Amino acid sequence: MLAVAGLVLIAGGPVSAAPDAEQLKRGEDLLITYCGSCHAIGRTGDSRRPDAPPFRTLGKRYPIDSLEESLGEGIMSGHPDMPELSFDGDDVGAIVDYLKSIQVR
Repeated sequence: MLAVAGLVLIAGGPVSAAPDAEQLKRGEDLLITYCGSCHAIGRTGDSRRPDAPPFRTLGKRYPIDSLEESLGEGIMSGHPDMPELSFDGDDVGAIVDYLKSIQVR
């Protein structure tokens, strides 16, 4: 038992659990509600606005984890039609988990 605990500590700690289906659905629902009128939210499909990038390609521009702070404090864009949005911590986690799950590899 101690040997296993030692290996976990040497390896950098326990591996975090993958988000569950409920967490992913929550993130998807938030993005559909607040962003879906312009952006493609899923793994396929076109954005409703040609200048709004599909969310499945955000990882090509930004590390998805780096969006946490912006989502929590208020994400702003230079685009005049994009509203400033901010989310609470639990919602940010759900959104980031969902975004990670749909990124184009």
